[in-house]
Amino acid sequence: MVIKLVKRLQRVIKGEGHGFTTSAVFLTSVCTILGAIMFLRFGYAVGNLGLIGALFIIILGHLITIPTGLAVSEIATNLKVGGGGAYYIISRSFGTSIGSSIGIMLYASQIISVAFYLIAFAEIFNSDFFSPFINMFENYTHIKYDSRIISLPAGLILFSIILKRGANIGIKALWGIFALLILAVILFFLGSPVHSGSGGDIYGSIKRPDSFSTVFAIIFPAFTGIIAGVGLSGDLKDPRRAIPLGVMLAIIVGLLIYLAVVIKLFYSAPLDDLANNQFIMYNIAIWGPIILLGLAAATISSAVGSILVAPRTLQAMGNDKIFPHEGINSSIGEGHGKENEPINATLVSAIIAIAFILLGNLNAVASIITMFFLITYGSICSISFLEHFAGNPSYRPTFRTKWYLSFMGAILCFGMMFQINVMYAFIALIIMAIIYKSQTYTHRETRSFAVIFQGIMFQLSRWMKLALQKSGSKPDKYNWRPSILAISSHAVERSAPKNLLKWISHYYGFGTLMNVYIGNPDRKTIRNAKRIQKELVDQINISDSNYSVTTIVYPSIKNAMVPIVQYPDVSGLDNNTILFEFHNSRLDELEEIVDCCKLLYPMRFNICVFRASEHNFGFREKIHIWLTKIDYRNVNLMILLSFIIMAHPDWRKSEITIFTAFTKEKQSEQISNIKRLIAKGRLPIVLRNIESYTYTDKESLDRLIHRKSRNADLVIIGFTQRILNEQGVEVFKQHFNLNETLFVSASESIYIS
Repeated sequence: MVIKLVKRLQRVIKGEGHGFTTSAVFLTSVCTILGAIMFLRFGYAVGNLGLIGALFIIILGHLITIPTGLAVSEIATNLKVGGGGAYYIISRSFGTSIGSSIGIMLYASQIISVAFYLIAFAEIFNSDFFSPFINMFENYTHIKYDSRIISLPAGLILFSIILKRGANIGIKALWGIFALLILAVILFFLGSPVHSGSGGDIYGSIKRPDSFSTVFAIIFPAFTGIIAGVGLSGDLKDPRRAIPLGVMLAIIVGLLIYLAVVIKLFYSAPLDDLANNQFIMYNIAIWGPIILLGLAAATISSAVGSILVAPRTLQAMGNDKIFPHEGINSSIGEGHGKENEPINATLVSAIIAIAFILLGNLNAVASIITMFFLITYGSICSISFLEHFAGNPSYRPTFRTKWYLSFMGAILCFGMMFQINVMYAFIALIIMAIIYKSQTYTHRETRSFAVIFQGIMFQLSRWMKLALQKSGSKPDKYNWRPSILAISSHAVERSAPKNLLKWISHYYGFGTLMNVYIGNPDRKTIRNAKRIQKELVDQINISDSNYSVTTIVYPSIKNAMVPIVQYPDVSGLDNNTILFEFHNSRLDELEEIVDCCKLLYPMRFNICVFRASEHNFGFREKIHIWLTKIDYRNVNLMILLSFIIMAHPDWRKSEITIFTAFTKEKQSEQISNIKRLIAKGRLPIVLRNIESYTYTDKESLDRLIHRKSRNADLVIIGFTQRILNEQGVEVFKQHFNLNETLFVSASESIYIS
């Protein structure tokens, strides 16, 4: 006894509410499911769509609600579910900014549901059973009967009871209501057909029926009870167990009863009666008044469920401080008593509900509820799908659904929104976007959609890399694209090499910048390397570049060369091209670059060495390619690189000029080869931009290149391993007066056409 008392005291201190069990979730959900729509509008659905169409509505509705119920159950078993139910789940998964934008929509649908159920309750008094009493009322008072005469006082009474007695009175009443609902359904099934039934044409419908989307919008509130019980999350003893069991059991019970009711209606009354008589179940049942009692119980229980849930959603949003004024947040979020009853939130909810009760139109309110609930359900399914896809190790629910079920639920929800009303769907999404944007200024939480999106990108990248690796794909010399690794120890301060890498990896290729921080690995150098890494990432974001960047610590570039060139690039395939860089004012770096090139030649990499100048690519209008007798292997790579660079918007005004310099006896043959190559390769190089020259010795060639290309913005020149071995650093010192120069040596067999 003492132990129980201590546990009770601990629960109260922790604000765990009433300590309800699975039965509370089930009853709140199933009593909302077996509600007004089933009693008043299922006949309308059968009459307008026929048996097959009505059954399809039921199946489609459950293709939305079953994935949603599974998603709710999954997410609820991954985190400690607090007060606020579905709002709590959404906000703790997507973050407060997105959670609040969806939560406001969810709260609106919940509180509008109160008005919907009370309007439906007032419809009872339009039945034949009550018509004598209504006539007596009108004759005695000389006031024309209006359903709001019933719905408004009923709303005030229910809110008063909940405010006075709290949630306990609501849950206790649900047991009796559920029993009455089951009795009403049983007596309905025991009833006999009226007017010989529908005639048996399962595909038939009335003349000029309402459209499928119109019927769906009116019927869908019948499926919105599945998360009603989730709204009690803060008052549950064990939410991780109660929510999955309660929700899924309510869905199954609702599905079976719905299918049976639709079939019974079809074979028990003509289609015209079904479509036009909202009390057709009253006429069919073995004792008609039980249907009215069941309808009254269903509408009142559903209203009670919504009254219990909506204020708790509002209270949770107040505790998360999503409203613009601190006083509003503290007042709405305040709880009273040991059960943390949301008194202030209930008062606000009562005012809003009364305002919607004044509308008095059941179908209009049903359509509004449908749009709001579809957004909520679609968001919950999206959360589950994204969490599955992101592969977050911290997402460890004890109950798991399948990602494709959640994906299907999300697609159906958002698809039906636009099917029902495109304008309303856009308005709803725009309102959510505005709320979200306003919340991002006040809530900068760590757990947000950006985190989930980051996980999704990681999984996509991981999947693609593994798929490429498993496929055993080999480089395709006919469809070559650069997979380039740029190596530098001065990446932060030198912009020209980064620009070159940006242009090459913009669309056709993949690029990785490997920044080598020169030093011995210790705490200080590692810290500095991380700082530089962040600077480089910031530069990528500012320059809108598409390459990745990595910073490593090594005593020298040469020491780092062998291990780093063997890592695959961001595409998941091996790198095929290595890019070194130096500035023409730092020729002391050339010795190490030459040593690295010699080290890489046996590894069959294409090698590019970029020499930067103060010109910094000038106006980016002229790309010059020089082809000589040594470039029989280099020519295709040189031309493809120029074409790839020119495809970037920064070079949109540029043109490529190809200069050939051969001995006189080889000139005609080589020019024909180049022209044929450009024509077959469909390259954007006009024939007038192919200029051919002859030379007698190296000095005359140097003078020719200087004269023709001294004003070019980028010059591409070839070199070979043999020449590098013979001349060393002099290879990259030649033509020193040119602006930005890219020296290219191809090791791969690359075809342009």
